[in-house]
Amino acid sequence: MAAGTAACPAARSPGEARRGSVGRMDATAAAVTEVLPADIQSLADQLAANERDVEALVDGLSDELGTRPPAPGAWSVAECLDHLATANRVYLAALRPAAERARQQGRRRRGPAVPGLLGGWFVRSLEPPAKPLLKLRAPRKIRPRSGPPLAQVYADFQDAHRAAVSFLHDVADLDLAHARSVNPFIRGVRFSLATGLHVIAAHERRHLWQAWRARRAVAGDAAPIP
Repeated sequence: MAAGTAACPAARSPGEARRGSVGRMDATAAAVTEVLPADIQSLADQLAANERDVEALVDGLSDELGTRPPAPGAWSVAECLDHLATANRVYLAALRPAAERARQQGRRRRGPAVPGLLGGWFVRSLEPPAKPLLKLRAPRKIRPRSGPPLAQVYADFQDAHRAAVSFLHDVADLDLAHARSVNPFIRGVRFSLATGLHVIAAHERRHLWQAWRARRAVAGDAAPIP
């Protein structure tokens, strides 16, 4: 960390981040405690791992370093988190109406929440490390702001991420593999709720991996890249 630069106020240790109001609790601790089907539990575990990863990412990182791009045109740590917070909100805005329709139609769980053939391919394409041949420009509606404050985007990410965790628990009893949602980025394309949930988890991993690389580049510390 640069000398004389205060660490991000929101960049607390995992233990500190879990103290305070119930609304700011760790998502795993706040989640419903009933036994979940194995496929839903796997998604919940993935999201919990992402939350622990982002806590470690910002721990001890100053706002100055967190908002510094590692190279011209590259995203800073804060921009990666801003992108993820916005993307999660956009995906959830598309998934919620589809889940409500499925519930109204009585489409209860019939099997595991697994993506279809194309959905599975897309989820795999998001997994880190980024594949040069599959690297695409982020859609305009989820591109990050330029140099957003680290503390603010960390809080925004936590809110959007925990909303995704809550949604997962809310829809665990639905037929996620067959209930379909509109694609918020491509008109006329639809995907299953299962695909959408797997996309959120994989997309978070992709850009947390990117954010760790940015931190290592600008901070020059020994923070390991998961």
